[in-house]
Amino acid sequence: MRMKHVEHHVKTCHGSVSVVVYGDQEKPALITYPDVALNYMSCFQGLFLCPEAVSLLLHNFCIYHISPPGHEFGAAPVCSNDPSPSVEDLADQILEVLNFFSLEAVMCMGITAGAYILSLFAIKHKERVLGLILISPLCKAPSWSEWFYYKVVSNLLYYYGMSGLLKDIFLQRYFSKEARGSSEVPERDVVHECRRLLGERHGSSLMRFLEAVNRRHDLTDGLKSLKCRTLIFVGDQSPFHSETLHMVTALDRKYSALVEVQACGSMVTEEQPHAMLIPMEFFFMGFGLYRPGRVSDSPRSPLSPSCISPELLSPESLGLKLKPIKTRVPTKC
Repeated sequence: MRMKHVEHHVKTCHGSVSVVVYGDQEKPALITYPDVALNYMSCFQGLFLCPEAVSLLLHNFCIYHISPPGHEFGAAPVCSNDPSPSVEDLADQILEVLNFFSLEAVMCMGITAGAYILSLFAIKHKERVLGLILISPLCKAPSWSEWFYYKVVSNLLYYYGMSGLLKDIFLQRYFSKEARGSSEVPERDVVHECRRLLGERHGSSLMRFLEAVNRRHDLTDGLKSLKCRTLIFVGDQSPFHSETLHMVTALDRKYSALVEVQACGSMVTEEQPHAMLIPMEFFFMGFGLYRPGRVSDSPRSPLSPSCISPELLSPESLGLKLKPIKTRVPTKC
């Protein structure tokens, strides 16, 4: 991201949290929250480097990138004596961030664990959330096998820090097999850059966030009460694909839509960011937001007339039938 930005350190009841602000603070707010071991640069850079996404998002929003405690650039190691936050604590931090900036209702965008934190925040504070954009979200309590797997990862972090093995484990969480490469095919640049950024994380900070996520509770019942519009993306190779489908069945289909992206892992924002543009365009149109006309003549612009199908103007469709995205319309049992 090459746009001008300002970093704030907001003191909350559960510790200081870094918030990087991009854009005009007079505009509506869009807050982001990353997945485990990541921050806004390693989670959302691919999306925000798309000129079309910049014109769409920065035209309509001021962006507030929230980092989990200790995940911001240049963060010092967390003191081992500090109490570990819970997912409830992390969701409550978001409320304190909104109050610090005098923000009312906001748009939210989160990836996997970050999507869980934002969903929990939306359940607890419905009046403060305009809409949700969730990428490969978590919503259930961890299965025994997932809990045990990440407990082992947490122990490895404690004893060895961010080793090469742990980097590979986290990259499997984020990216498709094709993106990660093989002995014959090198990993893609986006994976290589994420690997480099993982090396900057302090094991103690990462371990605390991972343990909080590993103690999460099931949000299914709370999701049923959500009435804010929700757009969900998931890669068809995401380890959390089935959990995402479960989440969609829990949401009211009048307010939610699912976009499945082919040949993609969990981080659609990094691996296939262009797949998000047209669905987000129509999602924002439902809020009366739009893209500036000076970009609409681009052949890749989501607002090019040839890209618009009449059925997409329905508030409930949210751009579900656009290729090359494989889509699934949620059905209730």
